[in-house]
Amino acid sequence: MAPYESLISFTLDFTCPWTYLGKKRLEKALSQYQQQHPPSPDSTVVFTLTFLPYQLQPAFPADEERDRRSWLSELHHGGSEEATAAFAEKMAALGAEDGIAFKSLSDGVVANTLEAHRVLHCLQEPKSARGEGAVEPSKFVDSVYASYFENGCSPSSRQILMLACKAAGVSDETAAGIVDGDEGLAEVQILMREQKMNGVDSVPYVVFEGRKRDFTLVGARSVEEYGKTLANIARESL
Repeated sequence: MAPYESLISFTLDFTCPWTYLGKKRLEKALSQYQQQHPPSPDSTVVFTLTFLPYQLQPAFPADEERDRRSWLSELHHGGSEEATAAFAEKMAALGAEDGIAFKSLSDGVVANTLEAHRVLHCLQEPKSARGEGAVEPSKFVDSVYASYFENGCSPSSRQILMLACKAAGVSDETAAGIVDGDEGLAEVQILMREQKMNGVDSVPYVVFEGRKRDFTLVGARSVEEYGKTLANIARESL
C-alpha cells in the first residue's frame, strides 16, 4: 500500500518571532523523524510542509515603515521601554537554543507583510519554477525571517524579497517578475479570510493532516511535541 501523504499546513506571519521559533522546531522534528524512519517501500507516511498566510497587523499601511522599537513598545508593552527590552532579551535566549540570532527583534523597521506573503504564495505554486528546477519556499521564509529578525530590515522591501527569492533557488529574472507584479494577491487575500473563518487568531497555527484525524498545534511548541504528533500521524496511517 502506498504511504499516506500527510500535509502539514504552517500558518505564519513574518514579523512574529514565535513563528520563526516554531518553524525551526518543526523542521528539526521532521529531520529527526526522517532519520529514524528513512523512506522505504514500507513507509507508512510521507510528510509535506506548506505555508499559509496570516497578518497580525493587516491594517498597517502598505507603503509605510515605522521604527520597530517604538512600535513594539506602544503595541505590546504599554509604551514601556523596559518591558520591550526584557521581551527582546527573553526571545534572544529562546532563539539561541534553536540557532536563531534575534539580534534585531526590537531594532530596525516594521512594515506590512502582505507582499512577502504574496511572493511566498507564488513560490509554492508549481509554475513558479518556470523551467528553472526545484524551488524551495522554506528557504524564502528563512531568508525573510533572517533579514527581519537578525538585520532589522523591512519584511516586504523589494531588496529583501529579491534576496529571499534567490535563496529559494529562483533566478533574478523570474524573481523580478514575481516581486514587481501582483500575481497571487487575490489568492492570498482569500486564504487569509479563510483562516479567520476557520478560527485562526494567532500564529504559528499548525495543522497536521492524518488518515484518521487531523492534529492542530497552536503556538511555538517544543521539538518533542512536534515529534510526538508526527509519530501519531504515522501510527494512525497503518
